[in-house]
Amino acid sequence: MDRNSWLKQQRQDAEESYSRLWAPTYDVDGGVYSNQSQQKFIQKFLNQMPQPGMILDAACGTGRYMGSLLENGRMVTGIDQAQGMLDRARLKFPSAHLQKMGLQEMDFQNVFDGAICMDAMEHVCPEDWQPILHNFHRALKPSGYFYFTVELADENDVKRAFQQGQALGLPMVPGEWINTEVYHFYPSMSQVRDWLQQAGFQILEEGEGYGYHHFLTRKV
Repeated sequence: MDRNSWLKQQRQDAEESYSRLWAPTYDVDGGVYSNQSQQKFIQKFLNQMPQPGMILDAACGTGRYMGSLLENGRMVTGIDQAQGMLDRARLKFPSAHLQKMGLQEMDFQNVFDGAICMDAMEHVCPEDWQPILHNFHRALKPSGYFYFTVELADENDVKRAFQQGQALGLPMVPGEWINTEVYHFYPSMSQVRDWLQQAGFQILEEGEGYGYHHFLTRKV
């Protein structure tokens, strides 16, 4: 299988898993939780926003962070590529505007004062990182804010996963990890910073916690 076809299949598998397998029990099995790292950065993000402010919750899932945004008086648009996850979010937050859309398909233009993308970029292949960051940049109003997380993993484990994939003949590149669940890619933070700069974002603050690296940025 060539790499493009393989990546397309990985994305389809992830959408199917989230929509049909995990959505029914996602909230029950830990999909809703509160941790200090995410909540701290969400509050910093919200402090930058005008009131009421339009916020894009991208890859929103079942609305894990949507409640914090709505309770703060914001207007929220949530998108996700998995219909099953959106259906759950709609039951919990009927006032939010929800739309089935992947990060790769975002086509908003100068709509939002801010955007978040939580616990999701680990499923994005290296080829899609820059296009997605450009999609976020285009979706934001001038000087809009963007907060997102990048999942962390042990470097040796990631290398071992890549070697195992190579042994199976998979068209993988370093940083990719195929496990029993769905596709993951772990870029270096220096690479993420380069991609952000190329996409037109200024990094305002970074931090780590709860297994993630956090980026609070602004469109420039």
